Amino acid sequence: MPDIQDYTEEFRSLETQLSDPSVHADMKLARRLGRRYAELTPIVKALTEKQQITADIEAARELCSEDPSFADEVISLETALVEVDERLARLLAPRDPNDSRDAIMEIKSGEGGEESALFAKDLFGMYVKYIESRKWSTEVLDAQETDLGGLKSITFAVKGPQSDQAPYGSLKFEGGVHRVQRVPVTESQGRIHTSAAGVMVMPDIDDTEITIDDTDLKIDVFRASGPGGQGVNTTDSAVRITHVPSGIVVSCQNERSQLQNKESAMRMLRARLTQLAEEEAAQSASAARKSQVRTVDRSERIRTYNFPENRITDHRIGYKAYNLDQFLAGDIQPLVTALQEADLANRLALATQGAS
Repeated sequence: MPDIQDYTEEFRSLETQLSDPSVHADMKLARRLGRRYAELTPIVKALTEKQQITADIEAARELCSEDPSFADEVISLETALVEVDERLARLLAPRDPNDSRDAIMEIKSGEGGEESALFAKDLFGMYVKYIESRKWSTEVLDAQETDLGGLKSITFAVKGPQSDQAPYGSLKFEGGVHRVQRVPVTESQGRIHTSAAGVMVMPDIDDTEITIDDTDLKIDVFRASGPGGQGVNTTDSAVRITHVPSGIVVSCQNERSQLQNKESAMRMLRARLTQLAEEEAAQSASAARKSQVRTVDRSERIRTYNFPENRITDHRIGYKAYNLDQFLAGDIQPLVTALQEADLANRLALATQGAS
């Protein structure tokens, strides 16, 4: 059994720190401590339960040796111990350290022109409804619309409570190519078209957790534009930042203030750089680890939305359901859970391999 004392001491230390008002004067520190506290809470609870049940079993067995009527109590406690052990195995399985973070999501239209942009807007609406159902919040960082009201691209942050079911841990499997099959509104012959949109999901990283050298940045300012390229304000408030070493380019024009747009763009850049570092680390890792990382690879087709059949298919785990209308209305939790369970099974298998 993992050392309950080590976990408990860290847990109590975090409790003490989080009860100190001065800690909350530094919101970034408070959030970092809060994330770790949220991660440890279910672990410490399960370890405490295991310790108590183990002691109860020992006492019940002693009583049973004198009075056989306690046999049922022993069996019941042993069953409870198995359940706690299974829960601990899930909690202690190697996990993504970013799972308890907030998320930054980016949706980009792809093949399919205007229809792809309209589909990108549908995806954004789907995620907003799902986020609302989880009592999380959405903050649009940047958006580029098309003349027909679609989205060339949109980047938004998702914020939720610090827990083991935080936004990034729930939404990271949405990364990849989403394909749609339907009759576009622009189609006069009633023919079914196939188009796609790309989704990227990244952890929202505090500026204290990653160092970016200012000399590595090329910053351009320009006038924000709307659909069709028309100007939407008269000042150069939009910001484009190029991270020269990696070639990553981010831009933001959603806010009227150049400073606000720069802050949002830097937030996007931190997320992109973190994602890039993880992908590069995976390239030298095991094949099993690479298979996990592919879940956030935008180049891989992960899902098909078939409107004529009202069908949703996730190609990674063979998930299929005929409730596409409900799915687009934000009812995506069953698939989110299925993807998390598949990921957990993979992590448990990797842990078993490592132990053997």
